[in-house]
Amino acid sequence: MIGPLSGQVAVVTGASRGIGLATAIALGQAGANVVLNYLETRDEIDAGIEAIQASGSQADAFQADVADPTAAADMIAFARQRFGQLNILVTNAAYSDREPFYQASGAGFRRTIDVTMWGAFHVAQAAARIMIEQGRGGSIVAVSSPHAYIPAPNSMAYNMAKAGLDQMARTAAIELAPFHIRVNLVYPGWIDTPGERKFTSDEDLARLGGQLPWKRLGRADEVARAIVFFCDPASDYITGSSLLVDGGITLPWWRERVFQRDQPKREP
Repeated sequence: MIGPLSGQVAVVTGASRGIGLATAIALGQAGANVVLNYLETRDEIDAGIEAIQASGSQADAFQADVADPTAAADMIAFARQRFGQLNILVTNAAYSDREPFYQASGAGFRRTIDVTMWGAFHVAQAAARIMIEQGRGGSIVAVSSPHAYIPAPNSMAYNMAKAGLDQMARTAAIELAPFHIRVNLVYPGWIDTPGERKFTSDEDLARLGGQLPWKRLGRADEVARAIVFFCDPASDYITGSSLLVDGGITLPWWRERVFQRDQPKREP
């Protein structure tokens, strides 16, 4: 496979669907061999592996709960053993419940942070250790969210987790710079993914998408292209940076409208 990532090896967490799956396919099409992580159900992973292989790259799947540091480290080690090295990590796995913090269950709150923040830390730490040992640099991309800096209501745990993820990535960028390992952040806006159906119906997604500045929801492949851009060796001078892929949803004029819809109504 001839491409900007030819000969490189990537791990993508949360790759069974949505942004993770689109990213794994895009990395494979750019020449990388890819390990696709999933938790319980493979969803569309097999189709993703076929798409990657059809492009001339290799791919494999690995089941792991990234919130478990041992499982996360085992997955990173598997990628290196399977394909001989590790060059790219995309931390995409996330979990979220939506409810007011004063009604939130402790289990759901902790699970959101364990997967979304600690899961990213576990895989990034394991990947960084291998990349340092290899001595050939590398690229880590963390999939964050505007929730990292916008206090969206009914999402306190997710907001906290993404804010922590941002500081983790930027600190890692500083600490890994001497090893030529780049760390960057991508901020997807409102993206049309299967995960959105957990919170919003198809009808509401279509209606609300038309009210966005770009008149539609984003697509997973559009986020994937931003991630491939960061991983490309041609982006060698970019580290500790962030890129919004949000169709203008975080512009000030729109931001207040989009997050007001989640506010609980006061009793008269």
